[in-house]
Amino acid sequence: MTNAQAQRASAAGSAPARPRDLVHVAFPAPAPASAAPLDRLDGVALVTIDRPEALNALSFDLLDALVEALESLDADRATRAVVITGSGTRAFAAGADIRELAQQTSISLRDGGRFTAWDRIAGIGLPLIAAVRGVALGGGCELAMACDMVVAGGDATFGQPEIRLGVMPGAGGTQRLTRAIGKARAMELILTGRSIGAMEAHALGLITTVVPSEATLDAALELAGRIAQMPPLAVRAAVAAVRDAQQRTLGEGLAREREAFFRLFDTRDQSEGMAAFVEKRSPVWTGH
Repeated sequence: MTNAQAQRASAAGSAPARPRDLVHVAFPAPAPASAAPLDRLDGVALVTIDRPEALNALSFDLLDALVEALESLDADRATRAVVITGSGTRAFAAGADIRELAQQTSISLRDGGRFTAWDRIAGIGLPLIAAVRGVALGGGCELAMACDMVVAGGDATFGQPEIRLGVMPGAGGTQRLTRAIGKARAMELILTGRSIGAMEAHALGLITTVVPSEATLDAALELAGRIAQMPPLAVRAAVAAVRDAQQRTLGEGLAREREAFFRLFDTRDQSEGMAAFVEKRSPVWTGH
């Protein structure tokens, strides 16, 4: 039984605890208040970073636990969307664990292989939604940007302050931030270490939406719930194509998009979706 399956079998919908659990998974996720009378969101998983004593700082062990949880969910066909959030209201994730990083050298970082966790997160095929309250700085901002959508509360703060520690972003910050907001604005934030609030982040195009702080998680779960109702194979294909668009030339991206589009016509969900449209009924998706 995978972790995701064990979590789904739990009557409470939360992950069985392991010693000093740094990441908790609820699958199916609890439904937001606005979704009553539903108790859960079928197909939606809620992954919570739980290290409040360190403002959810991303230690190597925490990142490993996060990747393990995400990969388990990604392998479970019942999962259709994932919301990632931080415990409490003060932080999504305050950054990397500086005490841990301070002991590293270039050789230990290169040979230790702990940064491969970030590559594994990028390899998750499910749509990932970050629900951000409080600070998302350094590695926390990079984790939010590694997600496909970001729902931020009005109290959220984003930034890449690594320059103030004598280093630079090393988990995707220079690349994803530049693609999200452009070279000049990314340079200013990275080279000064300045943080920005949720409204400025939204105006720059860094995040998807801003909601009242107390509504952050509910809004992210509602978005995930809407996505989970869509045909799962098409969702995965679209996620991959949009991500691909950020990494390739327009011509390459268009060719890959077209091939993915063609492949969906070999699926039952495509036949069902178009038949339902013609027959003026709601489709029933099976993920085949």
